[in-house]
Amino acid sequence: MRNILPLRSALLLVLIASVAVAKGRDVNVRSIYLHGSQNERVEQVYVTPDVTTVLRFEQPCVAAGTKMVGWEGRFEPVACAGKSVLIVPLQRFEPEDRFILAVMLADGTEVPFTLLGATRKAGEWPDQQVNVFIQPDTREALQAQLKETRERERLLEESAWRRYQEDTADHAIAKLLVSGDIKQTSLVQWEQRVLKGRSARIIARVYGGKRKAAVLFTVTNRDPSKSWSLAEARLRTMRPGEDQRPPFLFGEERPFALRADRDELAPGETGTLAVVVDRNAFETESGLVKTLALEIYRQDGLLDAHVILDRRLVRE
Repeated sequence: MRNILPLRSALLLVLIASVAVAKGRDVNVRSIYLHGSQNERVEQVYVTPDVTTVLRFEQPCVAAGTKMVGWEGRFEPVACAGKSVLIVPLQRFEPEDRFILAVMLADGTEVPFTLLGATRKAGEWPDQQVNVFIQPDTREALQAQLKETRERERLLEESAWRRYQEDTADHAIAKLLVSGDIKQTSLVQWEQRVLKGRSARIIARVYGGKRKAAVLFTVTNRDPSKSWSLAEARLRTMRPGEDQRPPFLFGEERPFALRADRDELAPGETGTLAVVVDRNAFETESGLVKTLALEIYRQDGLLDAHVILDRRLVRE
């Protein structure tokens, strides 16, 4: 192996970084439709620390009549701001925790809610904004429902297209890597580094093979209260002599396959994600490039790790 790769550091440079690179994230906004004072259902709202949840109504709320039971030490005082109610949790909640919030509106309507700790299960993601319509047949409510229907259709189309695009041999290899079935591939491990960041411990294993290179990240969330999740992975070309310190903003984006064994890591949990790169990624319109930069961004948009991949990993 050393005959092929005499300088280990020339093939792999992995660094933990705290580079604040802007990364847009979808805001979790949803709507609920009630039936005035006749509504018998108590709506559930999912909250999480460090995220302000906004309840948005069609009319102003009344601060004196808006109350939460047992909020002391768990939330900041609930605030009414015009037509909005602001909810700010101070700590993570156990699955069995429930908090009752009653919102008083200007016309005297009282709207109850149950606040629960958010999870990553379907329908239990943190609510960042909840639009509350007391009369679901108003023009504003109908427009909101139409917008949501169109958005669901768009997401379904994107999901179907993404599944179609990810039905490739490289995605199959990535799936084998995250499931631990590396022996079923032709990849050979070339390098391993143990990294320690502020909130995660990451082991990066780099593999090379016939026309393929891969990186398997094993991530352990060391934050005592916050979950870890992948926001984005980027693969870019590097110019000769370019500084190997991130971020890499000017290279050409190159294709890759990615698989992860879970969407989110709770405090203390460990998970894996794999990136597979084909030899074609090193071939651009301007010719072959020697190195590619792989960057891993976590949920808050910060760069958590990067790997420099050398073309010699992808042998013919």
